[in-house]
Amino acid sequence: MSEVDLSRASLGALSARLDEVEGYLHIDDRRAEARALEEQSARPDFWNDAEAASATMARLTRAREDIAAIDDARRKLDDAMAAFDLAEEMGEDELLDEAQQLADELTSDLGELELASWFTGEFDHGDAIVTVTPGQGGLEAQDWCEMLFRMYLRYCDRRGWKVTVNDAPVGEVIGLDRATFTVSGKNAYGMLRAEQGVHRLVRISPTDAKKRRQTTFAGVEVLPVLPEDVEVEIDPNDLRIDVYHASGHGGQGVNTTDSAVRVTHLPTGIVVTCQNERSQLQNKAFAMGILRSKLYELEQERRAAEIDELRGPKHDIAWGNQIRSYVLYPYQLVKDLRTGVERGNVDSVLSDGDLDEFVVGYHRWNVGGRSEG
Repeated sequence: MSEVDLSRASLGALSARLDEVEGYLHIDDRRAEARALEEQSARPDFWNDAEAASATMARLTRAREDIAAIDDARRKLDDAMAAFDLAEEMGEDELLDEAQQLADELTSDLGELELASWFTGEFDHGDAIVTVTPGQGGLEAQDWCEMLFRMYLRYCDRRGWKVTVNDAPVGEVIGLDRATFTVSGKNAYGMLRAEQGVHRLVRISPTDAKKRRQTTFAGVEVLPVLPEDVEVEIDPNDLRIDVYHASGHGGQGVNTTDSAVRVTHLPTGIVVTCQNERSQLQNKAFAMGILRSKLYELEQERRAAEIDELRGPKHDIAWGNQIRSYVLYPYQLVKDLRTGVERGNVDSVLSDGDLDEFVVGYHRWNVGGRSEG
């Protein structure tokens, strides 16, 4: 089914929408920025500071991507209008079908561009570290942890993001004790921060012989992967590093050496484990990267808390303060309790990772000022 009922008025509406998106993205400024960065990268001494050069090239890549996306959208709009005019003039259905297809593609493209324009945070356009932790519910919660983990793997696959599983030890009987993975791709952190919070599952317990209804919780934490130029001070004397034998999710032995790494930050009690890589050094590097992000987030929360003291008390995120409910029994429904977005096809969400409606709904709600009602 087409996303747009094709007419001269609907094409005019798409044109106005594209003009708005160009304004949101400050595309003229992006073009000027790209030219300046290209000139900078052409200097003979540009790569003398490899770290600074890499950061500059990353900015240039993002600017070029935004410009290319707008140029492609503008081309599709021009082609759709030309095809529509010719179809009216010549009465050819094939040209009308071509205009319809281009209008549908443009509608989808504009949705993605509008979404990207909402990401104004320092790390929104970068990669993300996601941790899923079982909450209340015992064995059921570990199973729920694995269900969410697999849902996110499918969602990332749908969006073309690369996933690196850092740590996913199996539970004692079923499910996962926890799952930590890094997501690499455009706007990964910006998109996935919509998922941070408590997720609630209601279903008939698969482990209960009496087949009673069970309510289970799991927490999702989303952190940005910090660029190398972001400074986070970590005193080596504050760390305890343990190595142990790795085992993968599903119970398989990952390797035969003690390559898994557990890093404990003694002042805060933060513990990070990584066992995905075969090399102890690689696991340690991943674990330290995750620890950097956690300590950075902790410092940001500390500063925010100081400001919040002036604003009055604030409820902590805790079990029972869920952001989304997934009900499998006595009816089927996934509902985001912040935005009101809901879906009756639970399988499409949990099994197919079809989360865009919820993620986009959250960001639209967030940008809209979280208005009441």
